[in-house]
Amino acid sequence: MSVLTTKQIMEIIPHRQPFLLIDTVEELEPGVRAVAKKCVSYNEPYFAGHFPGEPVMPGVLIIEALAQTGAVAILRMEENRGKTAYFAGINSAKFKQKVVPGDVLTLETEIIKQKGPIGVGSATAKVDGKVVCKAELTFAIG
Repeated sequence: MSVLTTKQIMEIIPHRQPFLLIDTVEELEPGVRAVAKKCVSYNEPYFAGHFPGEPVMPGVLIIEALAQTGAVAILRMEENRGKTAYFAGINSAKFKQKVVPGDVLTLETEIIKQKGPIGVGSATAKVDGKVVCKAELTFAIG
């Protein structure tokens, strides 16, 4: 059972279709961590050109999905309600395998540092328990 539905996620972060890249939040500790799911459908608009005949979810969108997961965790804190989390940096991003239609991405972002409006999240995306992407994401709350 999900902790947050798509509608509830949209009450926290400003993203909307086609750029809302998380479907549900499965676990949430405000200010600490969040785990979200993204069901990757063949109907995703980016598959039309990435790549025709061999659809692969762009790595940058996996990173964005991880960032949106972290944004839910940080913006769910009472003092951050109504604010926006912006990218301030991406470090050590590694992609381990392709994400294709039919995959269910499990996205976990843990807030590992925060000082004032700047923070860092450790992010991991998995499919069927296998790591597909890892990165360190820096954010700024505005």
